[in-house]
Amino acid sequence: MDDAPTAVLQDLQAVLKEHPLPPVHKWHPEQTRESRMRIASNGDWFYQESKIERMRMVRMFASILRKDDDDYYLVTPAERLRIDVEDAPFIAVLLRVTQHDSQPQLTFTTNMGDEVVADAAHRIVIEYSHTEADPSPYIEVRNGLRALMNRSVYYQMAELAETNEGQLGVYSDGVFMALAQAEAE
Repeated sequence: MDDAPTAVLQDLQAVLKEHPLPPVHKWHPEQTRESRMRIASNGDWFYQESKIERMRMVRMFASILRKDDDDYYLVTPAERLRIDVEDAPFIAVLLRVTQHDSQPQLTFTTNMGDEVVADAAHRIVIEYSHTEADPSPYIEVRNGLRALMNRSVYYQMAELAETNEGQLGVYSDGVFMALAQAEAE
C-alpha cells in the first residue's frame, strides 16, 4: 500500500497546527489540474459527487483554498487543483453583535469555524441575480473568499439596519455598509 498520500496529509496537518492558515498567497505552483471537487451552494463539499463527511478534512481543504481571477483552487507549493464552487465557498452560520470602542461590531462565524468582523477590509455585500430575486448577502472572509449568509444570519443582521444618507444598512467597526436603498416616506 502506498503511504505517500497519508504522509502528505500528515505533513499538511503539521503545517496547519503551526500556522492555522497556510500562506497560499505566496505559493505559485506551475502545475494546475482538475480536482473533481465541488462546493455546493449549501456549503457541502463533494469529491467525485460523493459528499465529504469528515469535517476535519473539509476544514483542511478550506484552509488551502484560494481564488485566482474567477476560479477557485486548492493550492499547495507543488500544484493548484481547480475546484468548482456553486456560489460562495463558505456559509456564515452565526452572527454575534458586540460593542467595541462604543461602536457595534458584527462578528460572523462560518461553517468552517472562521470568525470575521465586518469592517473596511471585510465588507458586507448584497447581490441580486435579477431584479425580482431574493437578496444574496455575503461577507468577505479572506483574500477574495466570501461567505454567503444563511437566512437566519441575514434576518438577524437586517434587524440591526438603520438609515444613513438615504441608504438602509448596518454599522460594524465604524464602517457603514449599505444593504438597500431606504424607502421614501
